[in-house]
Amino acid sequence: MKDFIDPFIAMWYRQVKRFLRAKPRVVATFMQPIFWLLFFGLGFAAAFRTGGAVGPFMGLDYLAFLLPGVALMTVFVSSFMSGISVIWDKEFGYLKVVLVAPSSRKASILGRSMGDATIALIQGLIILIIGYPLVPSMNMGNIHLFILVSLLVSISFASIGIIIATKMKTIEGFQLIVNLITTPLLFLSGIFYPIDVAPDWLKPVILANPLTYGVDAVRLLMVGKGTFAFTTDLICLAVLSVVFLLIAVYQFEKATID
Repeated sequence: MKDFIDPFIAMWYRQVKRFLRAKPRVVATFMQPIFWLLFFGLGFAAAFRTGGAVGPFMGLDYLAFLLPGVALMTVFVSSFMSGISVIWDKEFGYLKVVLVAPSSRKASILGRSMGDATIALIQGLIILIIGYPLVPSMNMGNIHLFILVSLLVSISFASIGIIIATKMKTIEGFQLIVNLITTPLLFLSGIFYPIDVAPDWLKPVILANPLTYGVDAVRLLMVGKGTFAFTTDLICLAVLSVVFLLIAVYQFEKATID
């Protein structure tokens, strides 16, 4: 057990410490969600009140609708982009050290995934706290469940990022693939508008998006309105996080350095 716990903790600590040392990255992480809240949120608040809200969101202020989604967007983007550190480790030779080390590869990749998930979770919490003065009606008593949902989302997308990164050789290639995936996932998740207003032909794609269930879950928790039942969202997220994490572990165990 010690042979598993030690590398797990070491990799978790490395990911967290590495992020905290990169001051520009820390600052840049919070700029985009704050931009969405202050400019996009305030600008569209009036339009949402005059007819944009539909279905279960009738009567809900747009900032109250947007803030939980933006907090989870921060978790999503941060965890998804964490795979870039795998590319860096390849280029600087650290990944080779990890792969040949006499320790469990499972422990190493699980520790890396949990470290990246922890960072993403903290970022999402900070955005939620920053935005709270704009939406004082939020139910902060459900913050523990917000942490749970955010953790499942971050594990899922950190694992996807690692899966992609283990197959890529350059940072540019990884960023291209991630950018191609990130934009449709964000706009087809219900962060910026209710999924009920989407055309019928697009709804199957929205329902196949894992981020949809995370956004819906945190919106239910924080403002009491959502499209699905919370248990449905939680089960979908739990299943997806386990599946993607297992794939990432398998992929990492088979990884080689050319």
